[in-house]
Amino acid sequence: MPDNPALLVLEDGSVFRGRAFGARVETFGEVVFNTSMTGYQEMLTDPSYAGQIVVPTYPLIGNYGINERDFESRRVQVAGFAVREHSTRPSHSMSTATLDEFLASQGVAGIGGIDTRAVTRRLRTSGVMMGAITLDPSPQSVLTRLREFPSYADTDFVKSVTTEQHYDWSQPAHGQDAAAITRKIVAIDCGLKYNILRILRSKGCEVVAVPASASVQEITALGPDGVVMSPGPGDPELLDYAVDTARGLAGTVPLLGICLGNQVIARAFGGRNFKLKFGHRGGNHPVQDVSAGRVYITAQNHGYAVEPESLPPELEVSHVNLNDGTVEGLRHRSEPIMSIQYHSEASPGPRDNEYLFSQFLDMVDGVKS
Repeated sequence: MPDNPALLVLEDGSVFRGRAFGARVETFGEVVFNTSMTGYQEMLTDPSYAGQIVVPTYPLIGNYGINERDFESRRVQVAGFAVREHSTRPSHSMSTATLDEFLASQGVAGIGGIDTRAVTRRLRTSGVMMGAITLDPSPQSVLTRLREFPSYADTDFVKSVTTEQHYDWSQPAHGQDAAAITRKIVAIDCGLKYNILRILRSKGCEVVAVPASASVQEITALGPDGVVMSPGPGDPELLDYAVDTARGLAGTVPLLGICLGNQVIARAFGGRNFKLKFGHRGGNHPVQDVSAGRVYITAQNHGYAVEPESLPPELEVSHVNLNDGTVEGLRHRSEPIMSIQYHSEASPGPRDNEYLFSQFLDMVDGVKS
């Protein structure tokens, strides 16, 4: 029997035995996997993981500890963390805490020593499903509670991760200087990652983040030159308030949608979204720019995608996923509106796609002039 025994129980009844770390609490959530080899701190603090138990496919996690720089939000956002090998002796000059200490301080449960390859294969075969990390030795009693827990698809997680009030952002991206301010961008926080704000500030933007519930009038009163609809967690079909905002802003100010923002903009023009079997999460997903024919390696984190057949004539598909053919980007044919399904801000992941921020800001500057 291992020290601190714990279980990962899936809703299909499968059980994975391991060792507890982090907070010694029971947690429930949708179980998903991420294929990035590094960047676990960014994963943990990514608001798009709200309500989910994340399983990294890379086997060694925690080996470089936790630092004060690589936060993507103000706190840990995942419901739980399930890993193969949990490192208790990190080695990095910037490390200020172990992964165990970090999760414990945030009240988030972890489980180590499980066969993450087996978990991933099950999710790829059967699709993502609800699960629990628990100290309860009885899988059946856990399964009973799990089946009574609200479904991930029925919960609006955006309301739990968005900011409660407006705030300004002044910090540039790591290793970059802040350029002189030449335009003002409002970011609608549906689950905003800090690196979006950092990159915009580095490119000469005054950046203001607003709650996901902010009205069109509240946003336009700030005098933005452009608006970014951020990534975020959950089902876009639950976000009528965000869809109404996107619809009201369309045609009045340049819009950039990222991930959930892409899905919201599609809905604003009458499009629909559907749930992927196991989602796209990781830093190695190939996406083709349709007009240029060029392929980019992208960072992704989403469980839903836009139905291409549902799109109106005024929206064209600008990017396509080469793994499964799903929509990865949209452009409006006449208005200054663009969106992508992947993460141009990376964190974690390749930085190949930061150019999209420059494309958006060129659009903003064109409208201004």
